[in-house]
Amino acid sequence: MSDHLEIELKLDVDPHTPTPDLRSLPGVAVTVGPIVEHLDATYFDTDDLVLAENRITLRRRTGGHDDGWHLKRPGTDLGRRERQAPLGTGAETTPPPEIVEPVTVHLRGRSVAPIAVINTVRHITELRGDDHRLLAMLCADQVTARSLLTNGTSRRWAEWEFELVDGDAALLAEAENLLRAAGARTASSASKLARAIGATPTRAPVATLGKKASALEVVITELRRHRDQLIAVDPTVRDDEDDAVHQMRVATRRLRSVLRAFPQVIGGDQPTRIDDELRELAAVLGVARDAEVAAARYRTLLADEDPSPALTAALVDEQMRRYRRGLKTSVAAMNSSRYFALLDDLDAMIAEPTPGPDAATTAAAALHSAVRSSRRSVRRAERRLAHLPAGTEEWTTAMHAIRKKAKRLRYVAESGAAISTTRHRRIAGAAKTIQSTLGDVNDAALSRAFLAAVTARTTDPRDSFVLGRLDAREQAAHDAALQAYVAVSGELLD
Repeated sequence: MSDHLEIELKLDVDPHTPTPDLRSLPGVAVTVGPIVEHLDATYFDTDDLVLAENRITLRRRTGGHDDGWHLKRPGTDLGRRERQAPLGTGAETTPPPEIVEPVTVHLRGRSVAPIAVINTVRHITELRGDDHRLLAMLCADQVTARSLLTNGTSRRWAEWEFELVDGDAALLAEAENLLRAAGARTASSASKLARAIGATPTRAPVATLGKKASALEVVITELRRHRDQLIAVDPTVRDDEDDAVHQMRVATRRLRSVLRAFPQVIGGDQPTRIDDELRELAAVLGVARDAEVAAARYRTLLADEDPSPALTAALVDEQMRRYRRGLKTSVAAMNSSRYFALLDDLDAMIAEPTPGPDAATTAAAALHSAVRSSRRSVRRAERRLAHLPAGTEEWTTAMHAIRKKAKRLRYVAESGAAISTTRHRRIAGAAKTIQSTLGDVNDAALSRAFLAAVTARTTDPRDSFVLGRLDAREQAAHDAALQAYVAVSGELLD
C-alpha cells in the first residue's frame, strides 16, 4: 500500500487534438512517449453516494503502470491525497480494508457497490530533466464511461491530465498556459467519475452568519464546523499522524461546549444524548493523548541529562507503550457501531434540529448570555478556591475545576466568530491564559507524582540523581505556572 499527494491539472479537449511540444517547458530536457495504456476501472460508492458527496473516489482499475485499488480524497490546496493498494486475485468487488480505512468515518459500516465503469485509452508523455528525473506526465485520454445508477447513461469525451511528479508549481503553471494555447479548456467536471454519473449532492460549506442571525442558526453553524473538523481529523488518527488525537479530542470538546452553552436552543433529548457520547469519546481519546504529552515532556526533560537506557525506557518508552495501547483502543472505538451512531445522530440534529425555547433569540443575545453564564461559573469556582488551604486535595480538585470551566468559557466565547465582539475575544484570550497556566500546574504535579513512583523503583544511584534533578525542575515549573495563574486570575475576567 502507498500514499501520496496527487497534484494534477485536468483540462477538456476536442477528440484527437494534437499535444504541443512539451520540451519548451522550463526544466524539461527530453520527452518520452507516447506510452499507450488501456485502463478499465470500476468505481464504488454507497447507495446514497456518500463518497461522491464528500469528493471522494474509490475505484478498482486494471491495466497501466499503477493498476490496483485507488482511493482519492481531498488533501491540500495543491492536490488530492491518493492511497493505492494492489489488486487481489480475480475480479473482487469488495475493497481491501486498508484502502477504505481513511473513509470509515463516511461509510460507517455500510457496504459499497459499483456505480460506474470507465474505460480509458491513455497516451502518456513523460517529461524528464537533464538528470533523467521524471518531472511530470501528460496523459491524453479518450474516455468511455457508463453510469450504473438508475437511469444512468453512457458518455464519451477527451481530456488531458498533466500530473506533477518531481516538478514544481512553476512547471505546472507554464504547462497550463501551453496546453490552453494548444486548444485545451477548463474541465467541465472535477473528475471522470463526476462526469460519468452526473450531478451529486455535495456537503455545503459552513454558512457565514449575519449580525441578525438567530441563536439556532449560530448553534447549528458552530456544530457543523466542529463536526466537520472531527470528520476531517478522523483519518489522521487512524494513520497515527502527529497531533491527530489531540485535534480530534479538541473537536469533541468544542462540540460539547456548544451544546452546554446553549442548552435551550435545541429541544428534545438529542443534545443530552450526544453530549454524553461525546464525553465518552473524549475520555477514550484522552488515554492516548495524555501518554503522548507525557512522552514528549520526558523526552525534553532528559535531553539535558545523562540518563541510563533503563531510565529512558521507564520514562519515555513506557509512555509511548501507553500511547500505542491508547491509540489502538481509540481506533477500535472509532470502528464501533456506537461511534457511527454518534456521527449519524449528530448529522441528523444538524440537518433537522428541534427548535428549543430560545431558538428564535438573536445570536448576539444568546452568545452574550452564554458567555456571561460561563464567566460567572469561573468566578464562583475561583471564590471557592480562595477559601481552601493551598496544596490540599480539595484545593487541587478546585484548581482542576477552574481549568475545565475556563476552557469551556474560552470555547463559548470563541463561538460564532462572525458575531463575536472585541470584548468576547478578550474574554476568550483571558480564559485561554487561565486554562494554559492551570494546565501547566496540573501537568507538573502529575509528573512529579510519576517521577516519585519511578524513583521508588530505581536502584541506580546515577538515575536517582537524575530523577531528583527532574523533580526539582518540575517543582519550579509548577510554582512558576501557579504564580502566573495568580497574576491573571480574576483581573482578566473583570
